[in-house]
Amino acid sequence: MHKILPSRTLFPSQLALLALASAIAIPALAQQGQTQAAPATSSSNTAQQQAPSSAAPLNTDAKEGFWGRVNPFARKKWVNKRVEPIKDQLNELDEVNAKNAKDIQDVDARAQAGIRQAQSAADAANQTATAAGTQAQQANGTAQAASGHVDQLHTTVNGLDQYRQVNEVEVPFRHGQPVLSEAARKQLDDLAANLNGRKGYILEVEAHAPAAGSAGIQTSARLADAVKRYLVVDHDIPVYRLHAVALGNAHGQADGDDKPVKTSSVHIRLMENSLAAQEEASPHGAASLTGAERP
Repeated sequence: MHKILPSRTLFPSQLALLALASAIAIPALAQQGQTQAAPATSSSNTAQQQAPSSAAPLNTDAKEGFWGRVNPFARKKWVNKRVEPIKDQLNELDEVNAKNAKDIQDVDARAQAGIRQAQSAADAANQTATAAGTQAQQANGTAQAASGHVDQLHTTVNGLDQYRQVNEVEVPFRHGQPVLSEAARKQLDDLAANLNGRKGYILEVEAHAPAAGSAGIQTSARLADAVKRYLVVDHDIPVYRLHAVALGNAHGQADGDDKPVKTSSVHIRLMENSLAAQEEASPHGAASLTGAERP
């Protein structure tokens, strides 16, 4: 059986000696442990040297400071050493992105320039087409106007000898004497008044006498001359508008009678050209009439 010793009280000086002995013993023990672990480390190094050269190299990152790989108090140099490769890769990536962006801008600029050039060409072509269309319309209008002038000329040519009867007067003479009575003068005055302002007309004068042969023709010629002389002298009728014929005792083509004439007379027909009638019927022709005789 163990003998229980009575408890002893430690003095402060004794406590200080005990603490000093503990401080010296702990580093000694740690150094002994490192000395015992050294052969194992040497053996492992020998094994690595004897391993085949084809084996993959082990990670030989150098330790940093007292804390080894994990150093919570890493220095700035150590951090820069780890970050520098990443920074180089980031810089290279930025350069690639910048080059791509520049290439994209160049392609976009060329595309925009091509689009503007194509749009300009399209606008020029559109303007050319519009001008061509305008010229075509003008040419069409000119052709239609020319066609209208041709049709008008054709109508004019066809209507040059087209006359219609407007009025007629029968002037009687007594006993074949070429003397105009008051009634005959009144008829000729009314006819001449109807000619004021009119154009494109002619007067057909047919003189008749009951005598046969040349005697009747001569007598009817004197009657026609009397009528023409009165119209020209007293009413200023142009001579070229008077067309007279001495028929003697024969009937004219418009009479439609084959029997000999029994009395002396002058038959006057007012004939008007169809073109002149159309012009007078138009507002322009009506406005241009002044009341004076026109050729």
